[in-house]
Amino acid sequence: MKVDTGLGITFDADVDGVEAAEASGYDAAWLPETNHDPLLMAAAAGRTTERIQIGTSILVAFARSPMTTAVAANDLQLYTRGRFLLGLGSQISAHITRRFSMPWSDPAKRMREYIAAVRAIWRTWETGEPLDFQGDYYSHTLMTPMFDPGPNRHGNPPILLAGVGPQMTRVAGEIADGFLAHAFTTPRYFREVTVTGLAEGRKVAGQTLDGFEISGFPFVVTGATEEAMARTAKACRKQLAFYASTPAYRGVLELHGWGDLGVELTALSKQGEWDTMGTLIDDEVLGEFAIVAEPDRVADVLLERYGDLFTRLTPYPLGPSAPEVWEPIIRKLQSA
Repeated sequence: MKVDTGLGITFDADVDGVEAAEASGYDAAWLPETNHDPLLMAAAAGRTTERIQIGTSILVAFARSPMTTAVAANDLQLYTRGRFLLGLGSQISAHITRRFSMPWSDPAKRMREYIAAVRAIWRTWETGEPLDFQGDYYSHTLMTPMFDPGPNRHGNPPILLAGVGPQMTRVAGEIADGFLAHAFTTPRYFREVTVTGLAEGRKVAGQTLDGFEISGFPFVVTGATEEAMARTAKACRKQLAFYASTPAYRGVLELHGWGDLGVELTALSKQGEWDTMGTLIDDEVLGEFAIVAEPDRVADVLLERYGDLFTRLTPYPLGPSAPEVWEPIIRKLQSA
């Protein structure tokens, strides 16, 4: 199993973090689109590393046209010498329309077309065939020699699509090279909803899940001391409450009979009661969403829950990731 790390603190810290992750033996480092541009961070990190893969988790697709994404991803694949992973996600409507001032409609259908457009652009650069992509949401019909970089000597980067709901998950199986699982999931939801959706999408594409990358991002509550574990658990409850307050993610809660919890958390979020929200995540909910274990048991519990599902994973620790705690966990997972 490949073991990755997720970053997202500050620009300089993330760039340095990719170097540190490479030195620690991680297989990939994922850069988010939060308060910095992950494409710029990936470029900076690619210059100072040699082995580690560098991915976006996620790049907000609908904030960009397929052409700008295709160009940037192609350049980063060149710049990292074939180590770039293009992780895409839709975000939610409020961010697309109110933060990015971009159109929002039919996210799953739009994403299928978006990725098809990116691939059509890459195919034109690779083969020289005329660019003629015309869809319901995007149209790309012009590519003159001045703007054509030609074939990428490292090949096109893999596209991994993030999703939670069944529709976006099926799209990932149908048209992407892999799937980025949201941290807000449970083993039951992943097996009954996510894997089923991915398999349905792969069937549409005439493929199976063999060779399809599935990247997990499980919450992990651990620590070298009881105090450290308690701090991590508190932080995890707060983060889970934040995700659970998002109506688009309510299906995960409803599968477990916790739909009312989501409704209550949504109401509290609108009142700005962020600290109060975490107290509503009891031990049962925490235990379903997170790995809660002493450091020497974390790898075993992760493998028990997800070893037959994930091809790579990014542990989601809340709090400082002490090397003395995590390095043995990483080694055990990579040897599985």
